[in-house]
Amino acid sequence: MTSTRSASLFALALLAPALIYILIIVAYPLFDTVVLSFTNASLRPTSDWVGWANYERIFGAGNFTEVIIRTFVWTFFSVATKMIIGTLGATLLNAAIPGQAMFRILIMPPWVVPMAIGIFMWGWMYNGQFGMISGLLQNFGVIEKPWPILAYGDSAFWATILTDVWIGVPMVTIYLLAAMQSIPRDLYEAAWTDGAGRGYRFRRITLPLLVPALLTMSLLSLIATFNSFDIIWILTQGGPSGSTTTMIIDTYKTAMGSRKYGEGAARAVVICIFVSLFCIVYFRAVRKLSQGEAK
Repeated sequence: MTSTRSASLFALALLAPALIYILIIVAYPLFDTVVLSFTNASLRPTSDWVGWANYERIFGAGNFTEVIIRTFVWTFFSVATKMIIGTLGATLLNAAIPGQAMFRILIMPPWVVPMAIGIFMWGWMYNGQFGMISGLLQNFGVIEKPWPILAYGDSAFWATILTDVWIGVPMVTIYLLAAMQSIPRDLYEAAWTDGAGRGYRFRRITLPLLVPALLTMSLLSLIATFNSFDIIWILTQGGPSGSTTTMIIDTYKTAMGSRKYGEGAARAVVICIFVSLFCIVYFRAVRKLSQGEAK
């Protein structure tokens, strides 16, 4: 009995630093944000309890619904594109092709270059007067006059997605490449001996065994993209006319721009709820996958 109690105390002592960290860095700020969302906190020295008024205000406004839809569309296309390109890139890098080491190095710059510098580079390329994209399109006769990509809602929206894909693809590629290299080579050799082609081996061996890595990477990419702030803020600050304003940008503008801290906290809580739902769906998918493998 004494030895069991000592072992429990020792385990608790080992976990204590992590528990303290979670309580101070995660739990307390989250609790404080939830409490703040039920107040009308602003630059005034005092704040009053307003109950659900902040939530009723943001969901009662039609523009917030548009922001939610825009955020999901932005996240979906960005994550889907990164996963597709990352899977194809990992497959090519995993194949026995000449210059494989060089290609692995070339895929790293978007991930290695500081994010702000990379985003500023894309902002320069999107410029209508001296940007590379507009200049090339004019030289090839696609457009007749300079095209300021970030000045129009639709083009700015897709430009921010393109930038996010450029930044996120290397991480997806390297992660999936590591997962592919963990697949036993014996499976491929046996399939090749039986006459299976490269496409068949990819569909029947690589993809099924890659599903756990794809699910994990999809969740990580989804959370990072859903909460992405730097790319949109540096390129457009949510403009033009709110066409690139996502939930995280809208929350920042409300809390820090308009100094409506209570309403901004309510928006932050909504974001946290959505991210939690993503995690719940992910864990359920992983559980079903694990149960299927066990059977």
